[in-house]
Amino acid sequence: MADKYNVETIISEAHKKISNAFDVFDHESNKTVDVREIGTIIRSLGCFPSEAELHDIIAELEEEEPTGFVRYERFLPTMTKILLERKFRPITEDLLLQAFQELDQQKKGFLEPDELTRYLTQEGEPFTQEEVEEMLSAAVDPDKNVIFYKDFVSMMTFDDHR
Repeated sequence: MADKYNVETIISEAHKKISNAFDVFDHESNKTVDVREIGTIIRSLGCFPSEAELHDIIAELEEEEPTGFVRYERFLPTMTKILLERKFRPITEDLLLQAFQELDQQKKGFLEPDELTRYLTQEGEPFTQEEVEEMLSAAVDPDKNVIFYKDFVSMMTFDDHR
């Protein structure tokens, strides 16, 4: 019986989190949110899909005739499944540190702002100029004008004890 209770508790907790996050953006209190808020809601629940993955989730949530809104009863089962499968979790501190160390080929322990900008805008899923500026404003050491990535990684990650 304990297993059944645990599963029910986990689902109940997930539903509570999802409902609370959804309600923040349900400005009309009519169990719908603007489709443009879906990414923010999903990220507030600790899931970080790529833009392509987010697009797929939204396509699944939207009605056959897209209205620009997503209804709670469609969002709840999809988001519950995402949370229970622990999909789109943030990467670990170790993995993030490895990525920065890979970029730091001279093993200096830091990156120049223009190096990081080049990687962020020319590789993988490119960051926008605004995203790059936001990251650099948090990452660049004001005295040395470089990114000490070990410090930056520990500042960017949080322990997930759940």
